[in-house]
Amino acid sequence: MQSTVPHALNNSPAWYAQRWPWLLMLGPALVVVAGTITGYLAYTRQDAMVVDDYYKQGKAINQDLRRDRAASAMQLAFDAQYDAQAGLLRGQVRSFGRPLALPLRISMSHSTQPEKDLALLVQPDSEGRFSVAIAPLERARWGVTVEGAEREWRLAADWRWPAQATVSIQADKAATP
Repeated sequence: MQSTVPHALNNSPAWYAQRWPWLLMLGPALVVVAGTITGYLAYTRQDAMVVDDYYKQGKAINQDLRRDRAASAMQLAFDAQYDAQAGLLRGQVRSFGRPLALPLRISMSHSTQPEKDLALLVQPDSEGRFSVAIAPLERARWGVTVEGAEREWRLAADWRWPAQATVSIQADKAATP
């Protein structure tokens, strides 16, 4: 009995010796590997975005908005600069354009390393000026929050030190009800 298959097909290499089937299988194989790695990471890492007390956090956001409105109602302004040679943060706080001599909380949050965050309690003088010694600041973007001692008002802004020599925060007048 003679074969009906042409002679040229009988001499072709087996499918696994060809490169095209392997190239076509490479894509799905990579997807399986990537899916396995993603599944492992999802299973072993904590999801920091999900919180159990989302209702309380939503209420806290509203309280922060009230504190921003309180700062606007007081027309608060804050200016500070860091003197690297002296290791001092110097600044001034004003309300309605006049010096504010009440105790303040100044929080400086490092953009990527929470262990470098600073929390300062400051007592301005009668001219609203203050000076406080702090550890050397890194070149970074700092989140600066200024609050009253009882946290009844709040000013906040980003500060790119040393690109910006001074951080100036003025209460948003549009936030006033």
